[in-house]
Amino acid sequence: MKYVKELKRKFGKFLLFIDGAPWHRRKCVNEYFERNKDFISPIFFPRCSPEFNPVEECWNRAKDDVVGNTVYQTFEGLTHGIAKYFRTKRFKLDIVNYLCP
Repeated sequence: MKYVKELKRKFGKFLLFIDGAPWHRRKCVNEYFERNKDFISPIFFPRCSPEFNPVEECWNRAKDDVVGNTVYQTFEGLTHGIAKYFRTKRFKLDIVNYLCP
């Protein structure tokens, strides 16, 4: 919830687009949204529609770039490669064109 508090501080009222992951639909999350409906409006992406979620595009690129042609000898090597990728990669997605082709 620290991230949401920072969004509130920075923007006041905002829309939050989220996927249908089980942890996003938990009772405590829904209760949080209800308690804070004066400043946050959650909008769930449609079920089974990853094409609407730009984060999915980032995951797809990462999957190809990080594990596509690389064999990691250890799990720690894999996690280090993934962490380094997301720390250094800049995705240049035009969100409006992505969501409204």
